[in-house]
Order: sequence, then C-alpha cells, then structure tokens
Amino acid sequence: MPQRARGWLVALACLSLVPVYACQSPTEEDEDTYEVDDFCEGSIAPSPATAVDSDGKTYRVVRGNNQPDDILPYQFKTSLTIALTLNSNATSEDVDLAFPVGITSVTAKVQQAVGGIVSPSTGGEVEHYESLLTSATANNWPAIDTTITLTMDVWYSLPSGRKDSLVTVTATLKDDDGMTFAKTVEVVVNS
Repeated sequence: MPQRARGWLVALACLSLVPVYACQSPTEEDEDTYEVDDFCEGSIAPSPATAVDSDGKTYRVVRGNNQPDDILPYQFKTSLTIALTLNSNATSEDVDLAFPVGITSVTAKVQQAVGGIVSPSTGGEVEHYESLLTSATANNWPAIDTTITLTMDVWYSLPSGRKDSLVTVTATLKDDDGMTFAKTVEVVVNS
C-alpha cells in the first residue's frame, strides 16, 4: 500500500473516533456533592450597604497614542463587613476539609447595578474600582463553627455616575491538604 494511502487511512480512523467521543453524555452530578455555599456561610453588614462621596483616592486611565494618562478621583466609597463561617458540613465525608482552613486572598468586583440587578453600560465605558482589606479577625479557621470577620473599603466610579452598584467579594480558601475553593458574597450598594 502506498505511503500516501496509509496516511489517509490513519487520518480517517482518527476522525471516526471524534464523533464517538463528542457524543458522550455528561457526567451526572452526585446528589451527595456539596457546593461551597453548603459548608461556607457568608453574611454582610450593613445590608444593603451605602456609599458616600470618595475621600480623594484616584485611579489612572491610560489613553495611549502618546496622549497623557488621566488621573481621576473615584466618585464613591463604601465599607463592608463580611462574616464567613465554616459549618458542620465542612467535615462531612463528601467535603472532608482538612483543618486549619486558611484564607489566601480576598478580592472585590464592582458592577453598575440597581437594587442588585446588574445593568451594564451600553456606551462601552467600564467600571473603575479598587478595594482594600482593612481588617480580619483571623486568617484561618481552626475548626468548624468558627467565624472570620473581614472588613474592606471599596472605592469606585461607574459609567452611570450613580452610587447604586453590586459588589462581589470573593474569598479564596485553602485547606491543610491543599484543596482550594472560592466563596463569593454579593453586596448590594444603594444610594
């Protein structure tokens, strides 16, 4: 058999396997599988949060094309307190966290919203924001049913020029065996 024909046969054999692989049914979720929200509870204060005029903190808008960057003040600032608790599900067979469980990072994302409903800008403008974790009662949970309280300040400017926003705080957690997961808490900010 010529070399070229052999190459075509190998290619056809490989292609015939593609549809079989692509048609596999998705794996069903195990009914005993826990979501992060099942073993890590989050609460916020105040709820809803309120924003005040910013205290002069600024951000940079890069203009490019040899144009000078703009340094603009953030319009608003809000302060949030988030309490995170690992409940008894954290030690169940399905989750089986190894204590201590530590917090490796905390971030915040601000989106333009009204009453917690995100309303993206239609003009191509973006939200500008910055957050700072100002205090934490601990950096790890030694056992279940303990709470860590985090306080953060968030500065932001929105295309709408309004205070109303949705702040999504994400805490990345890691247990003693190296398993990582993320807990998110959404905070509504009203004017």
